[in-house]
Amino acid sequence: MNKLVITFAAIGLLIARGALAQGGPLPANATPNIVPLKVQVVISRYQGEKKLSSLPYTLSVNANDRSEMSRMRMGVKVPVMTIAAPIVDGKAMPTGGPIQYQDVGTNIDCVATALEEGRFLLLISLEDSSIYPDDAPATGSRGNPSFRSFRASNSMVLKNGETGQFTTATDKVTGETVKVDVTLTVLK
Repeated sequence: MNKLVITFAAIGLLIARGALAQGGPLPANATPNIVPLKVQVVISRYQGEKKLSSLPYTLSVNANDRSEMSRMRMGVKVPVMTIAAPIVDGKAMPTGGPIQYQDVGTNIDCVATALEEGRFLLLISLEDSSIYPDDAPATGSRGNPSFRSFRASNSMVLKNGETGQFTTATDKVTGETVKVDVTLTVLK
C-alpha cells in the first residue's frame, strides 16, 4: 500500500515540476493544454542474440491530464494447489486439495507531461509475470508451476516518433534477457 502512495506522490511531484518548467503552476481555474499521445511499450525476450518473443502493448495517454493515469491490465489467473501433490511415476497427481489462483500477465501504468520543445516526460510503471516454461531449470516444488516476475518503474523523455530503451534485465534462472522499448507518437 505504501508503495502505491509513493508512486502517486512521485507522479504528482513530476507533473508539478513539468508545470514549473513551463512557467509555473497553473492557476486553479486554468485548463491545462491536454495533448493526446500513443505510447507503445514492447517487451522482448532474448536468449543470447536470438529473439524468443516480442509483445507490443499500446496505451492512449493524455499529456498534462492531472486527473487520470493511463492503465492497461492483461492477464489470467492460474490455479495452483496449496497442498503438495503426491508424485507418481514422476508426475504430480491431483489431490482435490485447496486451490489458490496466481495472477499472470502484464500491467502498465503511464502518465505524461508536456515539456518544452516538443518533448514529453513519461512516467511508466511495468509489471510482467509468467509461468516458467517446462524446459526451464527446476525452480519450484514438483507438481506446481514456477512463476517469474519482472517489475520496473522509471521516467523517460521522448519527442514525437522517438523510441527509447526503457530498461534491460537478465533472468537469473533462464539467462533470458528482457528488453523494454517505448515509442511515443503525438496524435493530431
